[in-house]
Amino acid sequence: MATNSYNSAKKQILILIGSIYIGELLIMVAFAVLPKLPEWIETIVDPTILSIFCAPILYLNVFRPTTRRISQLSIAKNQLRTTAAAFETYDAIMITDAEANIIRVNRAFERTTGFKEEEVIGKTSHILKSELHDQAFYTKMMGDLLTKNVWSGEVWDKHKDGSVHPKLVTISAIKNAASKTTQYVSIFTDISDRKKAEKEIHNLAFYDTLTGLPNRRLLRDRLEVALTSSARSHQYGALLFLDLDNFKTLNDSLGHEYGDMLLVEVANRIKFSLREADTVARLGGDEFVILVEKIGTNSERASQRVALLAEKIRTILTEPYQLKESLRHSSPSIGICMFCDQDELVDELLKRADMAMYQAKSSGRNKTCFFDPRMQQLTEKRAALESDLRIALTEGQLRLHYQIQLDQERIPIGAEALVRWIHPQHGMVPPSDFIPVAEESSLIVEIGDWVLDNACRQIAEWRYNEQTRNLVLAVNISAQQFTQPDFVEKITALLKKYSIEASRLKLELTESVVVNDLKSVVAKMNVLRDTLGVTLSLDDFGTGYSSLSYLKQLPLDQIKIDQSFVRDMTTDASDAMMVKNIIDMAHNFGLNVIAEGVETEDQLALLKKNGCKSYQGYLFSKPIPIEQFEIFLTESQLPFRIE
Repeated sequence: MATNSYNSAKKQILILIGSIYIGELLIMVAFAVLPKLPEWIETIVDPTILSIFCAPILYLNVFRPTTRRISQLSIAKNQLRTTAAAFETYDAIMITDAEANIIRVNRAFERTTGFKEEEVIGKTSHILKSELHDQAFYTKMMGDLLTKNVWSGEVWDKHKDGSVHPKLVTISAIKNAASKTTQYVSIFTDISDRKKAEKEIHNLAFYDTLTGLPNRRLLRDRLEVALTSSARSHQYGALLFLDLDNFKTLNDSLGHEYGDMLLVEVANRIKFSLREADTVARLGGDEFVILVEKIGTNSERASQRVALLAEKIRTILTEPYQLKESLRHSSPSIGICMFCDQDELVDELLKRADMAMYQAKSSGRNKTCFFDPRMQQLTEKRAALESDLRIALTEGQLRLHYQIQLDQERIPIGAEALVRWIHPQHGMVPPSDFIPVAEESSLIVEIGDWVLDNACRQIAEWRYNEQTRNLVLAVNISAQQFTQPDFVEKITALLKKYSIEASRLKLELTESVVVNDLKSVVAKMNVLRDTLGVTLSLDDFGTGYSSLSYLKQLPLDQIKIDQSFVRDMTTDASDAMMVKNIIDMAHNFGLNVIAEGVETEDQLALLKKNGCKSYQGYLFSKPIPIEQFEIFLTESQLPFRIE
């Protein structure tokens, strides 16, 4: 009903408009054809009145439609201009027909893909297709376009140069009035930079920047997965905790650049030794952890396989390292902890492997060691000892004891200052217990500085005593302490602080001081000996693997024969020959010789016979506090040299 009324009204309006047009046409014809109208008509139809009457009709029917058409044309042009500007946007745009044939692209497409418009028009969009997506990926894409008319996601497409880049793509299906797809519009942006930034962020979070190995965080994630897998499969796995021996000495002496080069080479050698499924991570410094999975269900055979792997790694890491112009040696200490079908915590396994590594170090370094429950007790004891040792430094629990050194006539020529720890609860703590802890925790540097300061102060006090003013006081210097950049400056400051003669201070260096950077060590020794006038002695001579080569290069005043040779020289012909050769060699190089660990008259006699002229040991006195030492000098009636 409503439709019929609408159609009727529409018809009447059309008739009215038609009548107006016809009437307007007749008037225009009349004025054109009849140049002279009767006067009565002119009177009735005044031109002015007629123009007033016709003007609206002419405007409504002639001028207004023309104005409207001009306005509509202007709007259309602006819309086209806007559309063209939008098409040339920053994002790449590709328009295809329903069969994926390219019919239009913009300039951003050319920049992004490398293809010019004329190179792709008429070709299918497959020209951009890479081989990184399987058919299921494209099937899912077309499914979304058919059901949702749009698909959005990441696509790896091929560039004209053959490289593959990630893009963020949105594809829209354009349909006609019959809901049939006629075109596809793809808008995409190259996200290579974003992907690169995401990868860098990921690498910073999970990988070591120096070696490229997984870091602690990624190792923990993989270890948690390995524990779950082990519990399910009942397969054994293992953690190998690896630490480089004497790495700090190399790092301090050669510099961090050489240390980093060594760490990178170590990482590469370990990776070369492992299966693809295994993981090696760098925890920091010179600590590496290796995670080995699925090595068997039999505990004995699994342990054997891990032991062989650990030995393989240990062997390959002991081979020489070419660091620029320098050839260096290193070795690892490796701790091993097995796991299988156990409700273990990641931190606990790492702790056990770490304990086993420390056991390998304390057994002489360059070794492998499996975790044993007894290690935990030792580790806890060591941790408590380290904590107490830190307190000892600040609360004055350390003391210096002095062991006398004499010449052939038993005239005192000096003494060795030896640090002792008087624990408030445990009493005297043996140096063999706390010195290794101090070396591993770097407390040895602080303790060494304390010993040096107190030794120099004692030398200053001795100058007022006739019996002691000519004594030389020997101080042991650790490798860590000697390689400190400001070591020479510290010695210079102490000599000035206490106004003592430099020749009264003797520094005893071990061979570990010169095991790496011999050139810089020699330079530092030259300053100490030739510039400052300090006496230099090489301690424990004969125990190192290359002791003989040092004699002709190091600026030394003295060598000390290790007590292990002196102890058995009267019963072991090999030790007796070793002692004689050391003394002869020292004399050939113009060096003094002192023997430590002299406990019997027979040992003393044989040393004298072989030409040794200085001695130290229990035969004369054990290390004693300064008060007892000065009483000993007075009451023993030892002769003393007066200059």
